[in-house]
Amino acid sequence: MQGNKTRQPRRFAYGQRVMKILAAHPLPDFRLRLSFSDGIDAVVDVSDIAGRGVFDAWLQSGVFEEVSVTDYGALSWPGDLDLCPDALYIRATGKKPEDIYPALKHAVAHA
Repeated sequence: MQGNKTRQPRRFAYGQRVMKILAAHPLPDFRLRLSFSDGIDAVVDVSDIAGRGVFDAWLQSGVFEEVSVTDYGALSWPGDLDLCPDALYIRATGKKPEDIYPALKHAVAHA
């Protein structure tokens, strides 16, 4: 008989926890109130991408407001539009990727 095993949080290759969005609420002017899995709650402004490329769909009445959170903790909209939680976390906190994933500081760049 095997003993009970504590389930470990899923981690990236860089040894950091996978960041997830737990809740998302649309706000006026293409802003989102987000709750992250580490307890951070923030309002994130994504107005700079509204109307650009695939995000042109947000300009249609009601589309931006249809935001939902996927099983993987990303944001999704109708029409296969999505945003990853890491990019939104960086916007929410103002941190740099290497602040969240310290191993990036030591990544080797190849020419």
